[in-house]
Amino acid sequence: MPGLSENIRVFSVLGRFLEHSRIYRFANDGDPLYFIGSADWMKRNLSRRVETIAPVLDPTIQQELQEILDVYASDNASAWDAGPDGKYVRRRPLADEPRRAAQEIFLERAKSRASTRQTTGVDQAPIEEAGTVERL
Repeated sequence: MPGLSENIRVFSVLGRFLEHSRIYRFANDGDPLYFIGSADWMKRNLSRRVETIAPVLDPTIQQELQEILDVYASDNASAWDAGPDGKYVRRRPLADEPRRAAQEIFLERAKSRASTRQTTGVDQAPIEEAGTVERL
């Protein structure tokens, strides 16, 4: 919408797995704000159900969320971009560009982590070390 949403980018990734979790990133004039939750902020969800969105304050977890968002943003095989008219257009790799499908990338990363754990017996990022919970 002119004057309101020129800087909002909406895209959807469709693949083998149905996902319900949501990550929200607001640029906030160079100081990004991150939120996670289950709601997709559609009217039907906000008027008939209780949905929760929580801020993510820990910088380590914010970085992990940004890395996830970067993978989704770089998807050129299974992502669909919403246009101003509400229609979605599927992304396709350019002729000289490798195929990048987000869910396939995440699967490969999970396999790599599992392999590292089996080989070394060490998890690359133990949950206990991921950060602390902060309250507003």
